[in-house]
Amino acid sequence: MRHVKKLAFAAGACGLAAATAVSGAAMATGATVTAAGTPASASATADITLHPDALRLAADHSSSPETLAQCEAQYHIACYDPAQIRAAYNLPRLYNEGYTGKGTTIVIVDSFGSPTIRHDLGVFDSAYGIPAPPSFKIITPAGKLPKWNPKDSDMTGWGGETTLDVEWAHTIAPGANILLVETPVSETEGVQGFPQIVKAEEYAMTHYHVDVISQSFSATEQTFPSLASVEGLRGANFMAEKKGVTMLAASGDSGAADVGLDGSTYYLFPVTSWSDSDPLVTGVGGTDVHLNSAGQRTSPDTAWNDTYNKYVNGTSAPTPSAGGGGKSILFSRPSYQNGVAAEVGNARGVPDISMSGSGSGAVTTYDSFPGGGPAGWYPTWGTSEATPMFAGMVALASQYAGHSLGLINPALYQMSAEDMPGIVPVTSGNNTVTFIQGGKQYTVQGWNARAGYSLAAGVGTVDAWYFVPELAKLAG
Repeated sequence: MRHVKKLAFAAGACGLAAATAVSGAAMATGATVTAAGTPASASATADITLHPDALRLAADHSSSPETLAQCEAQYHIACYDPAQIRAAYNLPRLYNEGYTGKGTTIVIVDSFGSPTIRHDLGVFDSAYGIPAPPSFKIITPAGKLPKWNPKDSDMTGWGGETTLDVEWAHTIAPGANILLVETPVSETEGVQGFPQIVKAEEYAMTHYHVDVISQSFSATEQTFPSLASVEGLRGANFMAEKKGVTMLAASGDSGAADVGLDGSTYYLFPVTSWSDSDPLVTGVGGTDVHLNSAGQRTSPDTAWNDTYNKYVNGTSAPTPSAGGGGKSILFSRPSYQNGVAAEVGNARGVPDISMSGSGSGAVTTYDSFPGGGPAGWYPTWGTSEATPMFAGMVALASQYAGHSLGLINPALYQMSAEDMPGIVPVTSGNNTVTFIQGGKQYTVQGWNARAGYSLAAGVGTVDAWYFVPELAKLAG
């Protein structure tokens, strides 16, 4: 057993990570920032260190995953296994009826991938009694990957992201095929990496049958030089619309805040990210699920916000660790959000829907890639957990319908407006975050979760037993 005092983080959902530490014990007079506007220039020094990856706790290295009770006793957080998460979302009833995602394909897109993902998925499946996916292919259509460097924190961060994406998409839809698309350049706040991702996604949709694409990365909208620069990257989204492929993207792990081009300095007003803000994409936010060892809810889901959780953040100082969401500055309100205009105004609002993503209720992953720490089990979280989970839900609905579903957003908002039981409202929590930057404490005011729709949790979360047939009927 390896006892670790340090927390190792990453932000898969944004392609950038949440804070590992906040420098300086003293805090100057705080400031609350609520107004949006033109991004201020980044400060010369940043108080918050970021790493690319899925958010992860450096847990004990052991030959078997730790139980809920062990995580709560040792780390003061919950960590859930596949059986518990499946029970929470009412999935076993679907599996018993033969709906496992059979005949569908989930595409997962990650920079660099992981050199041990086939082995690691096998260990994960064996530990939990999950059958291997019918097909698990790895392709690199955007170019040859650079040699794996275990000392490159960006590369190893993406290794952890890949692990989370593959293992938990497969957990939700064990009968679906997995197509892992690896790219040779890391996505970095809209500056680089996205053209390769677009090329790779277009290749996958051209050469394979694809039902849903899971993207656990995004970039703050303000980091793009212009709307035209974003339009030049939307090719895969337009292709997905034409081919009837469902495109998903994580809404981010920094609540109503997010980082600038330097990858470390937070905007001091509410921002959101692309490509989850794209009207052709379903933005997936995060919730905190509260479960017992049987996977039964002990209280309703809340909007994910770990800003003041010292056990998650590794520091007693507030850290922006919450589900992303907000109003786009790039896209106007799409017609499917007309019914929630009171919340989004004239802008495209995200997220659209939410799944488990909190560090207070992490999920277990297994990895062994060089540079990621000793081979073993790690509690992991973020909206990059929620997104592959929801990809699994879409795969189940695609099997139920007998075809891919394409853009599902109109169906999601219809289901919510008609109070269909597949949509479960998230009515408490928020994505307001506080952090220290430049020696001062700032609060970026987000939004409160509420029934109907909110910029903290979208239309809510899902009960799969009802959600899958409802979505299958209304979408596609």
